[in-house]
Amino acid sequence: MSDTLDRMSTLDAEFFFAEHGDVPLHIGSVAVFDGPAPTREDLMRLFEAKLPLVPRYRQVVRTAPFQLLRPVWTDDQEFSIRHHVRYTTVPAPGGPEQLRAVAARLFALPLNRRRPLWEEWLLDGLEGGRWAIVSKIHHCMVDGVGSSDLMTLIFGADPGERPPAVIPWVPAPRPSLAGQAASDLGHAVTGPFGWLAGASGLLRRAAVTDLLEYGRGLGQITRDLAEPSADFLNGPIGPARRWTWTTVDLDELKQIRAAHGATINDVVLAAVTRGFRDLLDERHQLTDRMVVRSLVPVSVRDPDEAGAVTNRVSAVLANLPVSEPDPLRRLSLIQREMDGLKQTHQAASADVLTGLLGLVLGSAPGWLAFGTKVAFRTPQLLVQTVTTNVPGPRCPLYVLGRRLTALHPYVPIGDSVRISVAILSYVDTVSFGVTADYDSSADLRVFTEGIECGLAELRQAGIDQRRAHRPSGAPALAH
Repeated sequence: MSDTLDRMSTLDAEFFFAEHGDVPLHIGSVAVFDGPAPTREDLMRLFEAKLPLVPRYRQVVRTAPFQLLRPVWTDDQEFSIRHHVRYTTVPAPGGPEQLRAVAARLFALPLNRRRPLWEEWLLDGLEGGRWAIVSKIHHCMVDGVGSSDLMTLIFGADPGERPPAVIPWVPAPRPSLAGQAASDLGHAVTGPFGWLAGASGLLRRAAVTDLLEYGRGLGQITRDLAEPSADFLNGPIGPARRWTWTTVDLDELKQIRAAHGATINDVVLAAVTRGFRDLLDERHQLTDRMVVRSLVPVSVRDPDEAGAVTNRVSAVLANLPVSEPDPLRRLSLIQREMDGLKQTHQAASADVLTGLLGLVLGSAPGWLAFGTKVAFRTPQLLVQTVTTNVPGPRCPLYVLGRRLTALHPYVPIGDSVRISVAILSYVDTVSFGVTADYDSSADLRVFTEGIECGLAELRQAGIDQRRAHRPSGAPALAH
């Protein structure tokens, strides 16, 4: 019997099952535009006109009884764009603090699981006549690293571009309970055969040499796990969130990268490390040899998977050397750490091994949902934070003729991970979006100011190095 239903991938299902009351698992952004603000109706028409490009945005999630099998996607029989494009105003004076507070409240609210798992909020009332869009999309739909979503599709490079016409849409008939039950039964019966086919495909993707290098890299991971970590950062979280951002010029990051022979990702991780160092020092919890273990998501999306609305992301575990006082030494330690993870193919090999585990759980009725909930909700001290770095568009973008002036990312936090960081570039600016548990992070400003200080000290170190290597009597270069 063939399985005709559109089932979630194992990783997508894990994100779906991991969510619960205090842990909504959507990713998002705040996009700020020059005014005047469009009407809600104009924005609804624009989004609705783009929906044919991403059919998933008109689909809802249906689960099997007792969550025995992976959820399926079916068309929403009562879809209305009004449920997904919402409107609110930012309190006066409409500055950054007011915008952050409104966005934090919206991000803390879970998406309605009875409807397609996305929302866009039109925010009016920003100072200077500006306006914003707060975007929320569940992690089970996109990974935020390598795929397109509806928000990116409404952007255009031409300020005079006219929105396309809205195309009438008729949902596909909802599968009957009997039909879904038959499909579920067939999926359960053929599960072992699907596991064999999936395992074969995963192993074909993995070169033997990559897996051997991965095995050699496990020694580094074991050593990393032996380092004393800042487990003070872990703990239970509540339903409320703090969300903020700090920005830096992209050219500044490039100058620091060139001065120290690093990558952009190394530089931003070094800045985040300084932020955590200052935060731990402020809380009198900084000790010798201490590290902050960060999960660093990495896209494993193949070129032929571009634009797919699903998760194709793996991750590596990196030690951020917060106990190191010297900024150049911190950057060097991060470079060595990340180079070792790349050379041993940790992300690609972890993707294969995770996929194999997912196939085992996904083919065993009930174990995927149960195992995911237990794994994500069990208190852990292994990971203290998540740090994700996504390159964004380099050219100015527009929505309904209004220019996008700033783009700030949002990434969720987990059951015992109280602070997460997302880094996103747009044109010549890079934004560090920081999400934190409200009750345990009243000092979050110390962290963001530490990120700024971390970049400033690396920039100054580069200037000092150039001066030290300049021949005596040579003219100084303009900065």
